Amino acid sequence: MSHHHCTILLVEEEPILREITTFRLELLGYEVFAWEGASQASEWLLTQVPQMIVVGQVADAGAFEFLNQLSNEPRTSEIPVIYLSSSSDLEDVQKAYNAGADEFLVTPFDPLMLEKKVQNLVGATYTAKS
Repeated sequence: MSHHHCTILLVEEEPILREITTFRLELLGYEVFAWEGASQASEWLLTQVPQMIVVGQVADAGAFEFLNQLSNEPRTSEIPVIYLSSSSDLEDVQKAYNAGADEFLVTPFDPLMLEKKVQNLVGATYTAKS
């Protein structure tokens, strides 16, 4: 299945995780713009509106702070967000959802689980040509 013109913003400070996640999403046909920090991503968001945002560890801000920023900003508040975390602690999961995440994925993740979560969220807001 191809997702023409479906753009995903990825914010992850860890280079290997950023590269692996970008690679998996590009294999699925998504166009991925990957940044290591919130300031780079925020600057990019001034001129771009992705169909989805994936947030992991953020280099220059707290991840939950960045999630709050996305959910409070009118331009990005309706964009689905997946939060990547190395912690499966219930408190962290709850913090992510409270900050605006629509999905939570523990790293290292199963690539098929990433695919399923992305397709569920993008499918809810974006209709790709089949």
